[in-house]
Amino acid sequence: MTAPTTTHPARTTRSGGVRPVHLWLGAGVLAVGSYLSLGVGASSVGVVDLLNPSPEAWHILTTSRIPRLIAILLAGASLSVAGLIMQRITANRFVSPSTSGTVEAAVLGILIATMFFGGTSLIVKMGIAIVTAIAGTLIFLQMLQRIQHREGIVVALVGLMYGGVLAAITTFVAYQRDLIQYLDIWTTGSFSSVLEGRYEPLYIVLVVGIIGYVFADKFTVIGMGESFATNLGLNYQRILYIGLIVVSVMAAVVVVVVGAIPFLGLIVPNVVTLLLGDNIKKVLPLTALAGAGFVLACDVAGRVIIHPYELPVATIAGAIGGVVFIWLILRSAKGASV
Repeated sequence: MTAPTTTHPARTTRSGGVRPVHLWLGAGVLAVGSYLSLGVGASSVGVVDLLNPSPEAWHILTTSRIPRLIAILLAGASLSVAGLIMQRITANRFVSPSTSGTVEAAVLGILIATMFFGGTSLIVKMGIAIVTAIAGTLIFLQMLQRIQHREGIVVALVGLMYGGVLAAITTFVAYQRDLIQYLDIWTTGSFSSVLEGRYEPLYIVLVVGIIGYVFADKFTVIGMGESFATNLGLNYQRILYIGLIVVSVMAAVVVVVVGAIPFLGLIVPNVVTLLLGDNIKKVLPLTALAGAGFVLACDVAGRVIIHPYELPVATIAGAIGGVVFIWLILRSAKGASV
């Protein structure tokens, strides 16, 4: 299989690239935001209580808020990194897990697992979702091979339509099996149900993220084309499959645990690389921090807007992501770099 070699507008950056101060600044802002987020919620545990928590407050923190914070950071970082890697290996800045059918294929996998292995463990269901996510992504890349014009917008539209077809199949099957109510859980990212003992599978993305970082430079090379990568001595197919597996595992794990978060893997990598350059190995840590911070901000907003109730993260991320996505398309249509 050969990944699509897509032409995309030339890119200009507004800075000299990633510097250590960017990482320290990003980590500091995220740490402060994480601490403040622990004081937001329906229960009466505020920011001041975090300094000297009572036994009741400590129980709330350890069973709900800290697990929720960890899940938010891991989900945001992993989907952003998955989007960055996917954009590099396909050489297209409009490709991400949510615009290539990867997320929809993972949801279909969870449905299949629920139908045929309903009584099995979450890990087994996650494994099935990972397999279908990989298969769905491979089919998307095969479709791109047969498209003559592979401009960024065209590829994004093809991916969205392909994902729509997968979502329609999933909905039809769920309707036939009276499982429609479960689709909202898998397709609407929310951290309201994250508690101690229900988020731990997300730690898998840490291992996969390290693998992605190790192969970051090679992902950049294969994004320049098969012949270019082969001339440099790389095993093109092997690196491509490693990238696909890394992306699919990250997307599937997040979907299984917290549900889908739209546009996250598309807008965060684009904004970060627009500001700090295209060196994937250098921008990958900052992309992870930015993705985690974006989801954290959406989650806090969702808990504050209609307090003491809350809006799903997917609702807020979808609204913001949709606007940024349109801006990226308009920017590309004008011939500017995105």
